Amino acid sequence: MDKMLEGIEPDTLERLLDLVAKEGMVERDALKPDASFEDLGIESADMVVILMAIEEEFGVYIPVDGELAEATTVGDFLKVLSERMKEGAA
Repeated sequence: MDKMLEGIEPDTLERLLDLVAKEGMVERDALKPDASFEDLGIESADMVVILMAIEEEFGVYIPVDGELAEATTVGDFLKVLSERMKEGAA
């Protein structure tokens, strides 16, 4: 597993990647930690749909703050997202 994604439960990571692939309409194999959303063709409107699907799947509210909005790679996004999910569960 990529160092950037350490600390994210493997099951949670798989579910998140599945949702990003499905809602972002990209191949699951293309979701490498260093892949940029721009290169994947995922735009800000797609991110809203992805976040809504994640909130529904996991039953959490994820505020789109600066750190999440500034995530430009899959790894950055998942790292911030997992932190937000842990905060929401606390």
